Amino acid sequence: MNSMKKRGTKKSEKSEITESVIMKEKKKKMMKKRCRLMKYEELPVYLQDNEFIRDYYRCEWPLKDVSLSLFSWHNETLNIWTHLIGFVIFVTLTVTSLTEKTAMETLLAGFSRPADEGRWPMMKKNGSADSFPVSYNSQISNPSFLGAYGDGYEVATWPWFVFLGGAMICLVFSSVSHLFACHSHKFTLFFWRLDYSGISIMIICSFFGPLYYTFCCQPYWCLFYLSSITIVGILVIITLFTPALTSGKFRSFRAALFLAMGFSGVIPAAHAVSLYFHHPQVLVALVYEIAMGLLYAAGAVFYVTRFPERWKPGAFDLVGQSHQIFHVLVVAAALAHSIATLVIMDWRRGLPPCSADILG
Repeated sequence: MNSMKKRGTKKSEKSEITESVIMKEKKKKMMKKRCRLMKYEELPVYLQDNEFIRDYYRCEWPLKDVSLSLFSWHNETLNIWTHLIGFVIFVTLTVTSLTEKTAMETLLAGFSRPADEGRWPMMKKNGSADSFPVSYNSQISNPSFLGAYGDGYEVATWPWFVFLGGAMICLVFSSVSHLFACHSHKFTLFFWRLDYSGISIMIICSFFGPLYYTFCCQPYWCLFYLSSITIVGILVIITLFTPALTSGKFRSFRAALFLAMGFSGVIPAAHAVSLYFHHPQVLVALVYEIAMGLLYAAGAVFYVTRFPERWKPGAFDLVGQSHQIFHVLVVAAALAHSIATLVIMDWRRGLPPCSADILG
């Protein structure tokens, strides 16, 4: 009887082990199936954003696998990395600004060369360059990123760092959103809202440098413009927190909101030009700001039209899709704005001081 019981026990143990192995194998197969790349038609409705991207979707993967997909190839890989690389660029700019004055001085010298070196031959020809302050012309050959502002004052650098911070927030929010939004419906809603908030934050922060350095001697105008764009930006963020507005149907609406925010800068720009038209460096900065606007507008066109994948669905699933182009143009526009901000900051440094309380 005892031997029979022992045999029965061994058989039950073997069957339990066998069942456990089978369950593990089934689980592995299910995980492999779950972590495969899917076609557009297989996706749940909440992940169906662009019908012209036909394949290579991640769908409801476990968080660990979603995280590791940062280093794998799918239709969001370049969307993640274009802005992740942009983030690294702006981190480098921030560290350089904080630690390496010489590098920033070289950068400033390259982008803020005066009219008499041939950068603005028309201004030299018509004589308007002669009205540019002597203090600037005497200092531009050795510009100082943290240089003295007039007699003992320094130009505040916090608006420059506000912009850098806004750019880094936008780019890292974008990268993280493109990485994790596929995990679940809740993640999709949360991360796309985070993404749109990041865009709004960068637009708001982009205004601080040019507005502060241009209007720091007109504090009421400076406060008015900065308050206005901040309030508008907050309202845009609140509006885009509506769940329905995260869907692809409202792509054009979102683009229009962001463009309206950005191009509201035309008003203070026109004001600045009316005040400082004869200052070559202001016009240099304006050229870079126009370049920024054109790059953002071009990005919005790609974002809304979904070209080129609309032209040939499936051909640009991995490389060359509209959102990737949009991301590259956003980084390029932010870099153009960086140059404009540095130029206008160095210009302000070369002007006579306002008063200590205004300069902050």
